[in-house]
Amino acid sequence: MRLQQFFHHAIFGNFAYSIIQFMAKKNSNIISEYHLNQHQPDKPQFAIYDLREYLKENQGDTVKPHIHSFFQIIWFKRGEGCHFVDFKEYCVFENAIFFIAKNQVHYFDNNTDYEGVLIHFSELFLGHNDNGIDFLVKCSLFNSPYQIPSCCIGRGIEHLLEEYIQQIKIELNNDGEFAQEELLRAYLTAFLIQVQRRKNEFEKKEGLVPFALDEKRTLLIHFVNLIDENYNKGLTVSEYANLMHISTRTLSDLTSQILNKTPSLMIQERIILEAQRLLLHSNLNVNQIGYRLGFDDPSYFVRYFKKHTHISPSEFRKSIS
Repeated sequence: MRLQQFFHHAIFGNFAYSIIQFMAKKNSNIISEYHLNQHQPDKPQFAIYDLREYLKENQGDTVKPHIHSFFQIIWFKRGEGCHFVDFKEYCVFENAIFFIAKNQVHYFDNNTDYEGVLIHFSELFLGHNDNGIDFLVKCSLFNSPYQIPSCCIGRGIEHLLEEYIQQIKIELNNDGEFAQEELLRAYLTAFLIQVQRRKNEFEKKEGLVPFALDEKRTLLIHFVNLIDENYNKGLTVSEYANLMHISTRTLSDLTSQILNKTPSLMIQERIILEAQRLLLHSNLNVNQIGYRLGFDDPSYFVRYFKKHTHISPSEFRKSIS
């Protein structure tokens, strides 16, 4: 088992999408943003697909860089290949599960013969009251800036996970039944918990500290959310701490203890990640990208980018084009 690589037809719902064009030019590259049952409040923010059928039907879109306004689980039960997430290539192999966060750029390879499952769900669907699951989604499995976006469940629990998938499919056919959404949510939660448990086992074997919820990690969720909402507004660490009603020292201790990073570094990483996404997947020029990220002075944006990546924005764009 390669632990070093570790870490058709929808069964329910219409997979609506919209195209965002970033001030496109002739022959422009565009990045597609996909939404789940957008403008359909009567439908749950949840869908499940057969991976092979989905890839064959949507290959023209899946092999192009795109983002979602929801979370995505990709369970590769069988097949080998590559999956691309935020400028990095990751190996796909048997029982690899990828967790794609909201607004994370990713795309599939040309292989349409994978056997597996694709699950889509929104924050609204999962709910906001269970901090344990909130952390599981935002800071463990779907923690895009801080760890590999996949894990391998190996053998032993795939039959249990498959049972949850089958129960989800059955429940999706019970349209209009009492507490349908609650039951779907319970099956999804159980699926995520079982994957996290298996991930914990592998992390223990590797000498890593496994997932555990406590007050500090709940605070970390809040900080990560605030960065996502405000990274282009130029907020200081002190201003983030004020929004969280804690001291700057407490915030620094928090990120250092859990992620071994400073708050400033986390903010910088989010800004640079977004800059790289725009440089790669949009036709905005460097000045426009700087403005979009909250830099009033384009030359300062160039210096900022080069300081943290050791390459200028233009050089980065050329190197990956």
